[in-house]
Amino acid sequence: MKKNFYVPKIKVIKYFDQRNLGSLPRIFLSSLLVLFFFYSMPLIINFTKNKNLEFQNNSKKILAYTLNNGGEIENGVNQNFDENDLLRDIFSLNDLDTDTVRLDASTIKQLFEDTNYTLNDVRKKKLVKPVALTLLPNEIKMIESTKKRKEFFIQIVLPLILKENNNIKLDRKRLFTIINKSNNSKLEKKWLDKKYKQYGIPSKDLSTLKIRMDEIPVSLALAQAAKETGWGTSRFALEGNALFGQWTWSGEGLKPKDSEKNEGHKVMKFNVLQASVRAYQRNINTHSTYKEFRKERAMLRDKGKPLDSLILSKHLNKYAETGEKYVEVLRQIIKQNNLQDFDDAKLLPSSIELESLI
Repeated sequence: MKKNFYVPKIKVIKYFDQRNLGSLPRIFLSSLLVLFFFYSMPLIINFTKNKNLEFQNNSKKILAYTLNNGGEIENGVNQNFDENDLLRDIFSLNDLDTDTVRLDASTIKQLFEDTNYTLNDVRKKKLVKPVALTLLPNEIKMIESTKKRKEFFIQIVLPLILKENNNIKLDRKRLFTIINKSNNSKLEKKWLDKKYKQYGIPSKDLSTLKIRMDEIPVSLALAQAAKETGWGTSRFALEGNALFGQWTWSGEGLKPKDSEKNEGHKVMKFNVLQASVRAYQRNINTHSTYKEFRKERAMLRDKGKPLDSLILSKHLNKYAETGEKYVEVLRQIIKQNNLQDFDDAKLLPSSIELESLI
């Protein structure tokens, strides 16, 4: 073995000696070989990495940010709009003077008991108590029972999703009232202008607004929130109220631990959970990546069919880098946890909302 190991080395030395090469040329040649090795290795490594990477996820970029940086442009949409118009009502939630005291898990559980808010009751009566929490409890990750942790997370997030869907439902009802009128008032035109900006439609195309201004199935939103936060236990959820892992390059956010200090994306941070839900729905309803999602949803509406989360989920394959595997995980979460039971649930009005009606 030793003999075979040293033979090539002797031959190389003999080769140089036979060519009468001095020490300087040999050093020069060796230096070139070393430089070539260190220069080429990073290129080879990067090539190998890129070859194995199917695609880079851009769809979690917050809302219009992608469209302003060369994203696909839909009908009725161009780059001449202000991103702040899409985010204004989301920023307003962040700026509200709300009680953002973080309640502990035991206090929240007691609140649920005092209001008789249970998921079994919701599944039977299809009514959800208007318990709107602003922050997740830190103790949620300490709940040992997986079943109890999941139920606790759903109880917290469900009213928030239903509230945003209710807002969209009311807007959609008003939109169709306006569409069916031959003449619109100044107030109605002003409202339409606001919604065109909110949904990123500077062309003021009514058909595009009708498609974009629609609800996200409750079961699908719950499944994505569960997946993106590990049922409420992730650092992004607890420190930044980020229920859907949306990315930002310019806004306030939390850096992933494995990213470089001054490079890459951040996970968008919110002051309250409700703002995260609204940003998620706005993202799905405006981002070019989810154009097919909205088309499928509009087709279900036209056919008078319910918004089926298992059907619509297939268009979320670009929400995460895992692609089709991500869709399969969402479907498993929906089925295994019977999340479609909540699709037709109704949110009871809060005491403040009831007072406004009196």
